[in-house]
Amino acid sequence: FSQFFHAQKKCKRCGSFDIRKNGHQRGRQLYECCSCGHQSLRPYHQRVLPSWVARAYNDYTVGKQTYDELSDHYEKDPKTIRRYFDRQAAVTGEMRPAILPVCLTMDATFFSRSDGLLVCRANGRNLYWKEIQGERIEDYASCLDALEAAGFRFASFTIDGRRGVRQLLQARFPSVPVQHCHFHMLALVTSRLTRRPKLEAGKELRSIALTLPQTRRTAFEHALACWHEQWGSLLRERTEGTANRRRWQYTHRCLRSAYFSLMRTLPWLFTFEDYPHIHIPRTTNSCDGSFGHWKSKVRLHRSISRQRRKKMVDYLLEGS
Repeated sequence: FSQFFHAQKKCKRCGSFDIRKNGHQRGRQLYECCSCGHQSLRPYHQRVLPSWVARAYNDYTVGKQTYDELSDHYEKDPKTIRRYFDRQAAVTGEMRPAILPVCLTMDATFFSRSDGLLVCRANGRNLYWKEIQGERIEDYASCLDALEAAGFRFASFTIDGRRGVRQLLQARFPSVPVQHCHFHMLALVTSRLTRRPKLEAGKELRSIALTLPQTRRTAFEHALACWHEQWGSLLRERTEGTANRRRWQYTHRCLRSAYFSLMRTLPWLFTFEDYPHIHIPRTTNSCDGSFGHWKSKVRLHRSISRQRRKKMVDYLLEGS
């Protein structure tokens, strides 16, 4: 059995796939975006680049070769190679959705505080990605809009656990299960308790959290219930405040934060058990692993411009 795919055109301004033909202009096909109204012409047939340019660009991005190394191999001046790379159409910008619903994994990564990418991945390939300045709910919504416009259907969602993202998915797709990433949950607990907690209660709670990837829902709930029965009074301890602060505060705030974070996300930590036939991913490691793979290649060319870096990232993401 083989799956069939179809390609969709993409608006260069808003990224929408809702494109229609809108007549001709000087013998060229004119397209109009139904979302933002942007019009674009079919490009002229450009002069065909030499066959070695595609191989050289693959060596530059995937093979981690520098301009000097490519110059020695292809016997071209580095400036000539750079000029050919600027003309090279490295990516197609097409999306080929599968017929069957996909188990979508969504996660974001950042180059700096306000320079990042939101990536949607399924079946071992990147389906859609978007440049973002911060991990906002609107960015997730626009990615879902683009995927739906391209014809994708969803069997499940695996997310990093942001409450707003989960609420968005439950509102738009109430019948599609949502899975909280185990890795992000362990990272959150570790950030509250540290790797070497001082309190005995913190050590036991972190030991319970570390069993998350191997345990089942009933065993994990029982372990948390036993822990709370033993250390619940410790969570309620208060410390009297000073004149410059409020009257009192909880003594073990980090311990409380770690415990209640586990309790709040517990309904979505074991969603995969309720749908064994879907094979829902438990973590976003598919995205996180690909992040480290292509970001290590981008760092080798850290002096390139932002536009060339975007072109390189698009090439790496479309090919993986």
